[in-house]
Amino acid sequence: MIAKPGSKAAAPQPNAAEKLHAPLARLLRPLVRLCIRSGMTFPALAQLLRELFVNVAEHDFALEGKEQTDSRVSLLTGIHRKEVARLRGAGAPVNEAPAAVSLTSAVIARWLAAPEFTDSKGEPLALPRTAEGDAPSFEQLVASVTKDVRPRAVLDEWVDRKLVTINASDEIELVEAAFVPSGEDDSKWHYLGRNLHDHIAAAAQNVADGPRFLERAVHYNNISPKLARRLEARSRELAMDALKTANREANRALAKDKGGDARWNFGIYIYSEDADEGGGDREVAKEAGKEVGKEASKDGGKEGGSS
Repeated sequence: MIAKPGSKAAAPQPNAAEKLHAPLARLLRPLVRLCIRSGMTFPALAQLLRELFVNVAEHDFALEGKEQTDSRVSLLTGIHRKEVARLRGAGAPVNEAPAAVSLTSAVIARWLAAPEFTDSKGEPLALPRTAEGDAPSFEQLVASVTKDVRPRAVLDEWVDRKLVTINASDEIELVEAAFVPSGEDDSKWHYLGRNLHDHIAAAAQNVADGPRFLERAVHYNNISPKLARRLEARSRELAMDALKTANREANRALAKDKGGDARWNFGIYIYSEDADEGGGDREVAKEAGKEVGKEASKDGGKEGGSS
């Protein structure tokens, strides 16, 4: 399935804005918390939203064969026409991953997927720095992804960032089973934007007309903290198994792919919280449900329907 940007031909659903208010408030709450914690003020966020409203209306809601005018952008957004004229061209989204992030992700994905760099259980091998012939090595791993960067430079950076360690046999071992940015690593901000964008884009598509993406969750309410921790630990195991399988299959398929401009992202999230951390969203029934694109928590956590 290919997601189409924008909704150029789609008419607004009846009462859609009113229905969007409650889920949008819930969606934005953790982002507002992140803004405050990170020092982003409301005026700064408001300015960003103003720019994005104009940018999205300008590019994603243009009528085919017609020039998008300041007046129509103003009508779509509710922003004054003079302000629209000033802001057009600003707030363009940035989709490109930083080069270092792309390289690190690609090399680690290859290490986790390619048969020559994994053991019989699919776990990443400890690799010598170099090796004779076709024997697997860290140098060969990096070279299989790019020849523009020296493997020693990659190794030095990864050791410094604690992505790998060097064991007693002078072999390089991957520390994490997947690349998880942490600490002061700026790449974590890239993944925040990319993963949240894709998840929200899938969910937004699922409440609109047209093809739908798979976007589901299993949730239990009013359980003990101990059980929540146990379920979180187990779900992490299941999630990693799924991610490793998807990565291996995608990596194999790349060998025969002709390339193009399409993009695919398979993501998994896990979340749990204490009952008093939900910001007014506490749910009161001890039931489980599958939810697709929306939660049915308002009526006691009953099973959600498909969307």
